[in-house]
Amino acid sequence: MKKIKRMAGLTVLNLIFIIICLLALIPILYAVSLSFCNGGSGLSSDLSFWPKDPTWKNYSAILVEEPFLLWLKNSAILSVGTMIAAMGTAVTAAYAFSRYRFKGRNGVLQALLILNAFPQILSMFAIFRLFKTFHLLNSYLGLIIVYAGSMCIFSIWNMKGYFDTIPVEIEEAARIDGAGSGQILMKVVLPLARPAIIVTSVMVLIFVWNEYLFSTTFMMNEGSYTLAAGLYQLQTSDYSRSWPLFSAAAILVSIPILIVFFCIQKYMVSGLTAGGVKG
Repeated sequence: MKKIKRMAGLTVLNLIFIIICLLALIPILYAVSLSFCNGGSGLSSDLSFWPKDPTWKNYSAILVEEPFLLWLKNSAILSVGTMIAAMGTAVTAAYAFSRYRFKGRNGVLQALLILNAFPQILSMFAIFRLFKTFHLLNSYLGLIIVYAGSMCIFSIWNMKGYFDTIPVEIEEAARIDGAGSGQILMKVVLPLARPAIIVTSVMVLIFVWNEYLFSTTFMMNEGSYTLAAGLYQLQTSDYSRSWPLFSAAAILVSIPILIVFFCIQKYMVSGLTAGGVKG
């Protein structure tokens, strides 16, 4: 009897989860349907998940008539550049905070959290003046510095929590065998921390891919627009907004992220949950 109650409870719970997932998919399915619509407006049409006259013209228009590929290139450069810069500093810093006990360690970690608590927009004017002084406006380098500084804090804390779960005895055994500090980090610790490194890198990538505020403020030339900035300009440049065209662009933007997500899906659970943050 107890087993039947348990199975019934799990069945009801699974049904609730399935319904929630289906409800969450409604906006996505509508956007996909809208991207194949033949009309120019999406708000005046009835809610339908299958267009009356499906067409590919919205996708061809965004790829041929708009500089979508240029926006894609700009976003890819910024995303990959930020990921390399942020992870290159965060991995070593996180390992140092996890393994070594030095004066000011806890204070620095707490200061990083406090800095991360402030909204980014508070620093907008100061960063703009600095960029203007050092001629970094409309520059990949300037935005990469801003993005890397923002995401480095998250990356350090996420990686530190994972490094804390790796037994110190493994490193001590490698040191007894004659391995140096660099060899231990590169050949022992980093392979064990691969799930956390991959997941953190992808989260940095997604943040930059979707970021809008800084990209529209510091990249003011049409040739330097990112995907987020380009899609916004796509909707503000015309009096008659083409929501099917915008939906097609949004679907195309999401495809690279979906591909990356499915490639690293097996690392998601271990990379996010195995490293509880310790002091």
